[in-house]
Amino acid sequence: MNVGISIKHAVKKYGDFTAIPDLSLEIRPGEFFTLLGPSGCGKTTLLRMIAGFNSIEGGEFYFGTRLINNLDPAKRNIGMVFQNYAIFPHLTVRKNVAFGLQNRKMPKEQIAEQTTRFLGLMKIEEYADRKPEQLSGGQQQRVALARALAIEPDVLLMDEPLSNLDAKLRVEMREVIREIQNRLGITTVYVTHDQEEAMAVSDRIAVMSGGVIQQVGSPKNLYQRPANLFVSTFIGRTNVMTGTIYRDENIEGVELFDGTRVPMNNLVNAQKGQNVIVSIRPEELFIEENGREGLSARVAYSTFLGLNTHYFVDLSDGKRAEIIQESRIDDIIENGTEVKLGIKAEKINVFTEDGKAALVR
Repeated sequence: MNVGISIKHAVKKYGDFTAIPDLSLEIRPGEFFTLLGPSGCGKTTLLRMIAGFNSIEGGEFYFGTRLINNLDPAKRNIGMVFQNYAIFPHLTVRKNVAFGLQNRKMPKEQIAEQTTRFLGLMKIEEYADRKPEQLSGGQQQRVALARALAIEPDVLLMDEPLSNLDAKLRVEMREVIREIQNRLGITTVYVTHDQEEAMAVSDRIAVMSGGVIQQVGSPKNLYQRPANLFVSTFIGRTNVMTGTIYRDENIEGVELFDGTRVPMNNLVNAQKGQNVIVSIRPEELFIEENGREGLSARVAYSTFLGLNTHYFVDLSDGKRAEIIQESRIDDIIENGTEVKLGIKAEKINVFTEDGKAALVR
């Protein structure tokens, strides 16, 4: 049975260093939930606290209504998939998958049935009698996942499971993981520093920095409406500019560093004359066809990537901005061309001068 995970005021210390000062989080039953952030942000530390591999210096951890703070890891009914696979090199694929079931002293017939089921689910039946050294990295990771799932855990925990794979295999395996999780509906907590990977597999994501959760939301919400500048710059690419809030009669918006005005109808808690930071993603900028109005820029260079062309342009404040446009059938704009940039005002994000709070709905 899948369970929700409730974390209340978690604290983790290593001597005098506080890795997690005060963290609360609710993970829904059956949810694919990802802890995302840069190295050292506390995501793996939190995962290991959930697993029972790290001590807990404060707070309460629940699986459903069951307090697990002092529960032995073996009694938490969790499946765990690690970065380095952690499968047994001396056992065949079949015996690796059956290992957890044998530890639980299940009947032989049930072990055989369950093992065969998960070999099939992970599409590794043909490798059942091979040793791990005869498998590719992706195949080994499938074995690790089958072993973790075969025991039918309440919670599946995954710590950077794809980081040792090459780019093509990472994409393939994240699709496998998402499909299997969808099919089984198991509560999953996934740790990664790769924001694209997190966006591809997650129902919801918690973005962490310095042991503090900056924002929890769906991939769409985090990308389109980040809560602060850290989330905006960590999730996807963005162009960061300075500006001030203007208000003339019934019109308000942002006046950028060069005087370009961007009218907006979704500002909240913004004061006239307030200094702000503006986050504009590459696809939210476009090169004006008439070239008469907009943000002044000069094309530094471009990269043609088939469907899209990326333009890198120099702005009048000395910064470089990136624009992503659908590729056109005619010529790419030449390097050195002076252009004007339009802005999709409804999509951009505006933050306080310190970057800590959003000023858009």
